[in-house]
Amino acid sequence: MHDGYPLLSGIYDEYVCAEGVLAIHCSMTRYLTQQQVDHFWEQGYLFLEKILPDDIITKLASEFETWKEESREHTEAYGRTYDNRPRFDVEPGHSPEKPALRRIASPIELSATYLHAMRDNLALEAVTDLLGPNLRFNNSKINSKQPGSATQVKFHQDFLFEPRTNDDMVAVLMFIDEVTQDNGPLQVVPGTHKGQMYEHWHDGVFTGVVDEKVIAEMSPKAISCYGPAGSACLMHTRLLHGSDPNHSDKPRTLYICEYCAEDSYPLQANSIPSIYMEEVVRGASTGQVRSTAYEMALPEIPEGASFFEQQVNAA
Repeated sequence: MHDGYPLLSGIYDEYVCAEGVLAIHCSMTRYLTQQQVDHFWEQGYLFLEKILPDDIITKLASEFETWKEESREHTEAYGRTYDNRPRFDVEPGHSPEKPALRRIASPIELSATYLHAMRDNLALEAVTDLLGPNLRFNNSKINSKQPGSATQVKFHQDFLFEPRTNDDMVAVLMFIDEVTQDNGPLQVVPGTHKGQMYEHWHDGVFTGVVDEKVIAEMSPKAISCYGPAGSACLMHTRLLHGSDPNHSDKPRTLYICEYCAEDSYPLQANSIPSIYMEEVVRGASTGQVRSTAYEMALPEIPEGASFFEQQVNAA
């Protein structure tokens, strides 16, 4: 969903921060129009078309296909991450005949192509317009829904999985495949990043999902984000979102990188750690920490391959 916005703009000589929200960060914008900046902070997301060149998309897709082919040799989650959890997560029903690789944690530790794309993409330049010139890398993953995939991501807020001293954090969801209305696109509830942080614990269990009453209320307000391969959706860490199963015969694979303001520090272990976590990817390290007031229950770090298991086990 494009919203009719152009991808990038020229340099602005002056930038006025709406209601002081960004005043601590910035004095100018270099890539996004003022309309795009306002849209992100008002709605909590922004679609950008073709932020990765075709040759990089081809390489990313090719490497994912290699991993998918390798997954045929496994019957359950496999590989090891930085914190010794499975790196490759497969959907129930995965088989050599019908591989259903749905998550790869920290592909940047396996691939120079994915590492380069994390450090150098136009969406990352756009994030500097939103959060300021100094940015940290938080984590990365690949989420894939193969044709006919039954995996549903129930509505949740990312920040409830990864508390930091402040919530200036943006997830960049890069489209490795074309994302359509039928292959399980990201669904966001506009404006919810400005509202409450919903409980993700229920009956003493960290479910990784909001209450069913919240889902019933918010689902009709959700909109789908879709577009051609190489595009991206920028999403605020507190935005309520989810996605449906893939009902099409086309795959839907996303490369997701999260970035935060450099003065934001983690309050709990990273849920998808890597040797590159907390790397300053734009600007410089200031030695400053900024804290904002909020309350939330600390999340449960998944013991399995991904939070998909938390949502499924809770159900």
